[in-house]
Amino acid sequence: MNTPSNTVPQSPLDPQAVTPTTMSETRPLYWSIRRELWENRSIYIAPLVVAGVVLLGFLIATIGRAVATADPAQRAAVLVERNNFAAGVIMATAFIVGVFYCLDALHGERRDRSILFWKSLPVSDLTTVLSKASIPLVVLPLLTFAIIVVMQLIMLLLSTAVLLMSGLDVATLWTPLPLFQMSLVLLYHLVTVHVLWHAPIYAWLLLVSGWARRAVFLWAVLPVVAIQIVEKIAFNTSYIAAILGHRLAGPEGFHFTAPGSAPVHPLMTFDPAKFLSTPGLWIGLAFAAAFLASAVRLRRYREPI
Repeated sequence: MNTPSNTVPQSPLDPQAVTPTTMSETRPLYWSIRRELWENRSIYIAPLVVAGVVLLGFLIATIGRAVATADPAQRAAVLVERNNFAAGVIMATAFIVGVFYCLDALHGERRDRSILFWKSLPVSDLTTVLSKASIPLVVLPLLTFAIIVVMQLIMLLLSTAVLLMSGLDVATLWTPLPLFQMSLVLLYHLVTVHVLWHAPIYAWLLLVSGWARRAVFLWAVLPVVAIQIVEKIAFNTSYIAAILGHRLAGPEGFHFTAPGSAPVHPLMTFDPAKFLSTPGLWIGLAFAAAFLASAVRLRRYREPI
């Protein structure tokens, strides 16, 4: 005689009933990145605000100067001027946002004790650290690229409108402008410099953020300054300062043209083979991997502040 079983069927929501195949491996990382964007809205608000200020300055400086110019030829020359400075301002803003985000990324959750909640979820420390590293290494560069492209298109449309209202030929503005090449080189610059070349900087800041109990910025900067002081006193050299400056500025051939200087063709800096053969790139990536691995281990054992 069969006796009724007292066991209750497992609920579909029971974690033990969920097989590994029901959840994509990348889904926790995806939702962790979305959480970072939701909790840190300055990631996209700050670049957008700076882009608005740049457009306002463009209206006042360029279009205002062109409208005030009586000579049609000089007016067209003003509107045709390339404005690399605007793109540089947006990229500098994104870099600053990434630096301050990394300084608070792991320290903030320990300070407000939300780390106790996040550790209770089925998300590993590796996924959490990678999601935080993805903000300056993936999200910010893509956001910067989109903002710069849209901003430059708005500038071109405004300049075109002024030319049309002045009765001038818009071909002087659009003909010599390789839009696709400029966008391609901009994306290449962001990936190579702001992602790969700056990766050890962001990884170091994340490591210090997970280790320091307070004054994260000082703990991130003071060791570097102390090493430079010791080197200068002991050997009267400045190799460390030169290495750090080179890491911040980027490799040779990746610097933007200063306002007012001679224009540079966009494809002149497009040399992936030269960049990938740079020893400093791979040394920096090795340090970045070591810093991120250390940050994962620190988060696993660090307690709330």
